[in-house]
Amino acid sequence: MCAARRERSVFLGLLPWPERAAVVRALRTETVGGLVLLVAAVAALVWANSPWSGTYERIRDVHFGVRALGLDLSVRHWTADGLLTVFFLVAGIELKRELVVGELRTPDTAVLPVVAAVCGMGVPAGLYLATTGIAGGSRAGWAVPMATDIAFALAVLAVLNTHLPAALRAFLLTLAVVDDLGAILVIAVFFSSGLDLAALAGAVAGLVVFFLLQRHRVRGWWWYVPLGVVVWALMYRSGVHATVAGVAMGLILRTRRDPGEAGSPAEHVEHLLRPFSAGAAVPLFALFAAGVSVSVPALGEVFTRPEPLGVVLGLVAGKTVGVFAGTYLAARFTRARLNPDLAWADVFGLAALAGIGFTVALLIGELAFTDPAAVEHTKAAVLVGSVIAAAAAALLLGRRNAVYRRLSEAEERDEDADGIPDIYQRRS
Repeated sequence: MCAARRERSVFLGLLPWPERAAVVRALRTETVGGLVLLVAAVAALVWANSPWSGTYERIRDVHFGVRALGLDLSVRHWTADGLLTVFFLVAGIELKRELVVGELRTPDTAVLPVVAAVCGMGVPAGLYLATTGIAGGSRAGWAVPMATDIAFALAVLAVLNTHLPAALRAFLLTLAVVDDLGAILVIAVFFSSGLDLAALAGAVAGLVVFFLLQRHRVRGWWWYVPLGVVVWALMYRSGVHATVAGVAMGLILRTRRDPGEAGSPAEHVEHLLRPFSAGAAVPLFALFAAGVSVSVPALGEVFTRPEPLGVVLGLVAGKTVGVFAGTYLAARFTRARLNPDLAWADVFGLAALAGIGFTVALLIGELAFTDPAAVEHTKAAVLVGSVIAAAAAALLLGRRNAVYRRLSEAEERDEDADGIPDIYQRRS
């Protein structure tokens, strides 16, 4: 029993094999999706700053949909309110998995990533408010620098060829999952306006039906897809951001397998939707959200206007300080022992990587400001802050890449080719 307690107290130690396998599968898809996201973001910037920028704006502002239902939206809004719902649905499934079988299932394992994520959201928001308070700017964008973009972060790691051990990647994934939950709560509470209580009641009723179908083990996409579309439409009409519907359905989906079941409904939906979310939904959102002017005067305003400066400082300094300080203090409070193969410098590098806040930060930026110029300044600040955070993380993590490569190779070595790394068989 004492040995088990010591093993549980090791922070960033070897993950249990089933959890490592699940994390590796999820991160593999997110890494590929992150590279597609990176290409989409670059394409948006090039297109929006090219002689064909007018075409970009016309396509982005084209409206289509069902006008009678209040769903006549622009391409930009369909990607933000529609496609990102799929992203948040997958995020909801990830959160449910973490709560049921992952790092968040017990207080002992949840306290570190939760405290780190909460501090990683609170410190950037506080730094933004301090910056705009001192300089006399608008406080509306306080939530912009709060979220970490896991796909973009993993794309940076892939480009740098950084061999982070599975435990560090899993910790980053858990941070991002808790960040996503925090972001959707902020969106639901602070960026909902003109509430239509009848539509909201209808959306809640639809979610109750969704829950009952899951509870009674009802199968068949023909039940869930139409119901999900109705819930999404009602949530949109209610004044609550439509992506809340995605998270809610993800949290409702059953995660544990029944006896004799090859996969739970959550696993099945995640398997189907994660590639679409990572490879299409998020990149398309980025394509029509990241197209901002990158002229010298525009970039200069990022560092001279209080709102975009607050976003940059929040992402670069706030995220790094918040995640690292939260992790360090939580580890000291719980008496967790850092994996002896790693150092606190590795956690600091990971904290810097968490400052890449692309997708959700762009979404909140569009919701926080009504002035188109302020929205553009905020988007430019998100891009600049994310690039600086990525460069800082590259320097910090790159110095330790030889250590990461050695640990990663030891984790993946499978000399008997049975599909299970040897390190797990030696410990069994």
